[in-house]
Amino acid sequence: MNKKFNHLIDMDDYTVSHWNAIIGLAQDIMRRPDSYSDKCSGRIMATLFYEPSTRTQMSFQAAMIRLGGSIIGFDNPSNSSVAKGENLKDTIKIVSSYSDILVMRHTSEGSARAAALAADCPVINAGDGGHLHPTQTLTDLLTLKTELGRLDNLTVGLCGDLKYGRTVHSLLKALSCYPNNKFILISTESLSLPSYIKDVLSARGCEFREVRTIDEAMPELDMLYMTRIQRERFDSEEEYKRQKDVYKLTPAKMRLAKKEMIVMHPLPRVNEIEVEVDDDPRAAYFRQALNGMYVRMALILTTLNNEPSCKPLLTGVIHKDVCCSNKKCVTQTELYLPHSFRKFGDILICEYCDERILL
Repeated sequence: MNKKFNHLIDMDDYTVSHWNAIIGLAQDIMRRPDSYSDKCSGRIMATLFYEPSTRTQMSFQAAMIRLGGSIIGFDNPSNSSVAKGENLKDTIKIVSSYSDILVMRHTSEGSARAAALAADCPVINAGDGGHLHPTQTLTDLLTLKTELGRLDNLTVGLCGDLKYGRTVHSLLKALSCYPNNKFILISTESLSLPSYIKDVLSARGCEFREVRTIDEAMPELDMLYMTRIQRERFDSEEEYKRQKDVYKLTPAKMRLAKKEMIVMHPLPRVNEIEVEVDDDPRAAYFRQALNGMYVRMALILTTLNNEPSCKPLLTGVIHKDVCCSNKKCVTQTELYLPHSFRKFGDILICEYCDERILL
């Protein structure tokens, strides 16, 4: 039987009041950083990054160091036993026995939930393929709260890669829980938002619409969330090249926006925001990156110090003869995992990656 820990796999694992408490703690850390400098003395955090990262990895490491803790882990799986063929379960089982908390980024969708099934300490999802990125979402919520003073009654535009953009998926799921938020989805047809996220918005009564250009959305927005077109998520170089330069934020487009609107971006950017926009006081993305360290300090403290969650990691039904159709699902490579699905009418939903399979 799995031990109980405060894993953070998906923002939906916790209540809005829990998110608000983390954001409030992060704001207090921002005001009084010295008061938290020894809160994790003697604690060890493992960071396992199976794909490249700058902000997420370093902000987690800086967060633990500023809390007085220590760090182990890797940022290149080729330098670990993964290169020898070790499966995810064995890696997690070993590393979690050495640490008090484990942070993982992985290329496979649903990998964080798979890791939590094997872990002997809390697991924090630092991004699982194109699926979810809950700690970036907490960073985004802190930034909105700090910059605009509220998390409700917002008109939010999300632009670029809405299909594979895990930051977009997590942010939409979170902001849809706050009252009167509206969403304008700006993408090409082939990079439009997946149906399972649209279903979440509809189920929560959120107003949203899809458009094809930044210009038509700009005058309405309180926040514009830009994303890069992610080369690593495409199956072909040709398809990536067709999409990569479609959206670009320029000073001319910024003149269409409200004076109090802000621009956010999970970073890294490639060429979707011109560098001239950086000088606009509404460009909040570098402040957003700094907020990531503070919110992760708050998350580490909350994860280590709160009572373990009683919610099971898998709540669906095991279907031994049904395979997830998502080629990027963790169950495609970690063959020992139980094929667990939630049922929704005539549809099975993979509990790892949320892929839908029609019965």
